[in-house]
Amino acid sequence: MYQTTTVIGHLGRDPEMRYTPSGTPVTSFSVATSRRWTNANGEQQEKTTWFRVTAWSKLGETCNQYLTKGQLVLVEGEIDASAWTGQDGKPRATLELRARNVRFLSKRGEQGGGGGGGGGQEPADSFSEAPGNEDEIPF
Repeated sequence: MYQTTTVIGHLGRDPEMRYTPSGTPVTSFSVATSRRWTNANGEQQEKTTWFRVTAWSKLGETCNQYLTKGQLVLVEGEIDASAWTGQDGKPRATLELRARNVRFLSKRGEQGGGGGGGGGQEPADSFSEAPGNEDEIPF
């Protein structure tokens, strides 16, 4: 079976890159999506959902190099669920989006459109993950 999830939103923080024991780069960042609507009383409502994203290998290196907090991105990938027991003994769980493709929808320094751009060389607007060892865990 094949699953894919697509998220469009703004980076909530700068990416953080680390390496697995075998040297494979993995970059983590968060993406916020917002939904806005008007309720029955005519009041504007908004709900923001945060997604934890990981990008591996070359895709991870590219995301770490070019993405910054506030940028608008499209991330395609698969959801990975994890469960563990915290240091306090309580069960914990998280959902993570493992990126297969990342599209930069705004330039570095832009926050989703218009406005000034960040300096420096810009990459092509879309990057995909190269095949690799999916069994490696960075911690």
